[in-house]
Amino acid sequence: MTGVAKNTVLKLLVEIGSACSAFLDVKMRNLQCRRLQADEAWSFCYCKQKQVTPQMSEERIAGDVWVWCAIDADTKLIPCWLLGKRDAGCATEFIQDLANRLANRVQLTTDGLRVYLNAVIDAFADDIDYAVLHKIYGAEPVNEARYSPARCIGCEKQEVLGRPDPKHVSTSYIERANLTMRMSMRRFTRLTNAFSKKIENHSAAVALYMMFYNFGRKHMTLGTTPAVKAGLTDHVWSVEEIVALLEEREPQSTRPVRLAS
Repeated sequence: MTGVAKNTVLKLLVEIGSACSAFLDVKMRNLQCRRLQADEAWSFCYCKQKQVTPQMSEERIAGDVWVWCAIDADTKLIPCWLLGKRDAGCATEFIQDLANRLANRVQLTTDGLRVYLNAVIDAFADDIDYAVLHKIYGAEPVNEARYSPARCIGCEKQEVLGRPDPKHVSTSYIERANLTMRMSMRRFTRLTNAFSKKIENHSAAVALYMMFYNFGRKHMTLGTTPAVKAGLTDHVWSVEEIVALLEEREPQSTRPVRLAS
């Protein structure tokens, strides 16, 4: 399609992803967010977790890779993300990174994953309004597709820290953002042969997506990009502008990936 070798294209995408990651790391600071939602989305690298052997673990990063990310409910901005395991270490690192990017007190909502609690306390102490949305699921579906989810039959809102506004205790925006991410990158499809073979490629793809989502893709509700709505730029970025970040990239600039068990 391009007249260029596949490996050359992959190398370029990794370099652009690294440049986007470095740019966003600097740009997403002192943010005026008010209501945030956080969640984690599953993906995998090289093979599914149950197929990982001890030899694979020694040679490469393989198996489950979770994308932790947050979204501002008002501007739809995704201020930060992290690739890693679904454990306390990654939760702590992710929430601390989020806290360092905020300029004021916020209301935060997460799901009932227990590792969030200590992570939020460590990062914010009592300077946050934090709530948990517990979803209640019915019985597992019978004789249905492999990935058919259990039916959600209710939700419970729990105030954890501060005084969160019950009207804004929700994870709807971040769950929709996760769906958009999954539909926008072929490697995130659950049943696919287009999955990432290298964690470097996976990380670069996510960084490039986050850059385009925040700065180059008009949000249907906003009519502009989240970055414009949040006051981080005054126009919708073109693909050419994103590619031009390569010239400003610092050597060895990459997004945090924490996959230690």
